[in-house]
Amino acid sequence: MRGREVLGAYVAGDTLAHRLDARVKIVLLVLATVAVFAADAPWGLLLAAAGLVAALVASKTSPALVVRGLRPAALILAFSVLANAVVLVGQPGLSLDGLSRSALAVARIALLVGFALTLSSTTMPTEVATALSWLMAPLSRVGVPVGGISTATSIALRFIPITATELERIRAAQRARGARQDGGALEVLAGWRRVLVPLVVALFRRADDLAEAMADRCYTGEQTSMARPLRPVDWVALALGLAWVLAAALL
Repeated sequence: MRGREVLGAYVAGDTLAHRLDARVKIVLLVLATVAVFAADAPWGLLLAAAGLVAALVASKTSPALVVRGLRPAALILAFSVLANAVVLVGQPGLSLDGLSRSALAVARIALLVGFALTLSSTTMPTEVATALSWLMAPLSRVGVPVGGISTATSIALRFIPITATELERIRAAQRARGARQDGGALEVLAGWRRVLVPLVVALFRRADDLAEAMADRCYTGEQTSMARPLRPVDWVALALGLAWVLAAALL
């Protein structure tokens, strides 16, 4: 089931979003970010939301995945809404303007999370690395380590499911030994400390093994571009994305 997939990990599929070139999807993500922050009027933000709906339909991604992506920051977002809505100076009460501003900010964050999760769930890490290397190739002329950046991005994306799997393995092992992971706030914090310490150690061990493997293979950061020419469907997606951004910014 897609809902059980690791958040942010690639999900194999044969949708329109999966078939798009990774370079196009990265450019579309940048355009989506511009559209979300450039849309000031409510109609512009609704058009940006319509773009997210189209992306979810094209990738067959469940909206529940976007909700899961917002859960880690739910407390911070709720505090931001209250901080902008509650007035403590002058006449205490609720500010409708502050509530409107904070609600719009939360909506923008939710849209960005949705677009980012759509990209990560339909694009393999190797494709992301290749696309970034191609897009940033001109920067290599001024000394930017393009190959190293793209490789680091690919490794970071690959470590997302590894981290989730390692976390679940450690929690299952502790439950099998009778360790409690519920109770009061102090008990919950102590339980997470018993989980996070071995998790960090395991991740550092994996990172060290990876570094040794790359050193043994004489990795230098240089990459050979394997990018293929863009297809007509890719150019159409870029044109539609640009028109969508302009419409969202001008409405």
